Amino acid sequence: MNYLALDASTEACSVALQVNGKTFSRYELCPQSHSLHLLPMIDAVLNEAGIKLAELDGLIFGQGPGSFTGVRIGVGVAQGLAFSANLPVVGVSSLQAMAQLAYIKHGEKQVIAAIDARMAEVYNGYFVLDEHNVMQVQQAEAVTPPEQLKEHLSSVVTAPCYAVGTGWDAYSEKLSEKSGERLSALKTNDGSPDILFPNAEAMLAIGKVKLEQGQGVSAEHAQPVYVRDTVSWKKLPGK
Repeated sequence: MNYLALDASTEACSVALQVNGKTFSRYELCPQSHSLHLLPMIDAVLNEAGIKLAELDGLIFGQGPGSFTGVRIGVGVAQGLAFSANLPVVGVSSLQAMAQLAYIKHGEKQVIAAIDARMAEVYNGYFVLDEHNVMQVQQAEAVTPPEQLKEHLSSVVTAPCYAVGTGWDAYSEKLSEKSGERLSALKTNDGSPDILFPNAEAMLAIGKVKLEQGQGVSAEHAQPVYVRDTVSWKKLPGK
């Protein structure tokens, strides 16, 4: 089965294509320019694999949470491609994708993913590997102030976990104070978590299982997941 995955939900933009068991991928950090990079990256992997969009069996997209604009770009591109080639689609959480990447790269089986959600909050989720070697969330993904993550962790985490995502970078002091011995993480030289962003290759691993289980939907039913339902805006002085 041949599948295409794409993601634009964070500062990273990525695509991954599986054709006859081989994977072709592109990944680039390009904040605020996903709309310029995503389609050329898709064309590049299709050309490299020598396959047309209509020859695929399904399409996988990053559904969020993450950047509002980035998530919408990813969903819109996925819908357009799926409509044009009559492909089923499935969405994959950006938090789940980072957890899956921790398993792919390091064999980690329990992961806490946290993305900087701005407004002094983090999107977060706790994931455990299932029998299909897919990371599954253990309760609904949430957006919380970093200082509340201690309560979130203590209610769901039973063993030391691996930490991924930009949230650990953005709120390192608060999160390190609150998480204690419940978290472990490989660190890069600058002290950041080893995995900061989702990657379409990890989404490919998750999405193809969902498609093969019959969870694909038609293009018009592709939906983003923002987690944060409402945003409060303060009026500027004098406005």
